Amino acid sequence: MAAEPQPKALTRKPLLLNKVEGSQEVVNMAAIVPKEDGVISVSEDRTVRVWLKRDSGQYWPSIYHAMPSPCSCMSFNPETRRLSIGLDNGTISEFILSEDYNKMTLVKSYQAHQSRVIMILFVLEMEWVLSTGQDKHFTWHCSESGQRLGGYRTSAGACGLQFDVETRHVFVGDHSGQVTILKLEQESCSLVTTFKGHTGGVTALCWDPIQRILFSGSSDHSIIMWDIGGRKGTAIELQGHNDKVQSLSYAHHTRQLISCGADGGIVVWNMDVERQETPEWLDSDSCQKCDQPFFWNFKQMWDSKKIGLRQHHCRKCGKAVCGKCSSKRSSIPLMGFEFEVRVCDSCHESITDEERAPTATFHDSKHNIVHVHFDATRGWLLTSGTDKVIKVGVRNVLLY
Repeated sequence: MAAEPQPKALTRKPLLLNKVEGSQEVVNMAAIVPKEDGVISVSEDRTVRVWLKRDSGQYWPSIYHAMPSPCSCMSFNPETRRLSIGLDNGTISEFILSEDYNKMTLVKSYQAHQSRVIMILFVLEMEWVLSTGQDKHFTWHCSESGQRLGGYRTSAGACGLQFDVETRHVFVGDHSGQVTILKLEQESCSLVTTFKGHTGGVTALCWDPIQRILFSGSSDHSIIMWDIGGRKGTAIELQGHNDKVQSLSYAHHTRQLISCGADGGIVVWNMDVERQETPEWLDSDSCQKCDQPFFWNFKQMWDSKKIGLRQHHCRKCGKAVCGKCSSKRSSIPLMGFEFEVRVCDSCHESITDEERAPTATFHDSKHNIVHVHFDATRGWLLTSGTDKVIKVGVRNVLLY
């Protein structure tokens, strides 16, 4: 159920702390180094760089390492200083960074995929490296031996990837719009279930292990919040972008979801509210408000001598209505519609000003954002994108 985006004033501009410039191509992924004033980045220009802040206040590369192929993704574990890098040629290379972050040592490389690596997760508790690729495969390897432990073929190119340590469930999103849940053992996996709610491909996943909620972003511009915990089995839509959602991050302590997209938008969603599921769209041959026939209902058109009308749907009640009976627009934030959407006239009258109060804040970065990383310890937000610049902003202006 796609929203009908309307122009909306963006608010609460985040305070920009630093810009990290110097990459020659798109920065596909970057991460703030915990307890250090530094950033690790990987780029299409084949470089891995560790940027440390100097006395001048500027970030300069303390490590500049060229890889044999464009760098598509990375995973960094601060405890072990292990850096796993996915490449365009399907290889995953693992490095250990020195304590002063001035040197990186290659530990091992292995051919995980037949084409571009899309996502990597390093699971310290199991010593596993999980990955997805354009070859429609999810694989996992032993990070100690480099041995391939197993794999699973998805229905389309796999992109989103998340893992729950407690249950050993892995979540894989693919370009068909489907999310697959697998149960991993040491050298085998079993299919738990699959579910689909997006009309476009899944582009990003984010997991909240405390509330047991999975967030999926999509090329259909929407985010869906899936209640994996099973308490209600709900799936709630969030509509706040005008282009595909490309990265998600979650602030557990404040229960806020941060989403970034190709529209340059940064949206901070307050998830500490009681949200409502959007209704299923009802089927009808005539308007469920005024009983006027829709244009395919030839019999009623003939009997009533009336011209058939186009069918619409109210986003609040889901009823099939004509344009005359749904002439109004309204935001419905608790249903995830931060933009104004079509509602029937009776629903429009029932929506109160309190129900129209926004549950998200917006900022326009002016650039296509491909990745976002949130450092909860300091409240710093990092974004990278097609402008080849890494931006680090401060939380207390951006978040509630």
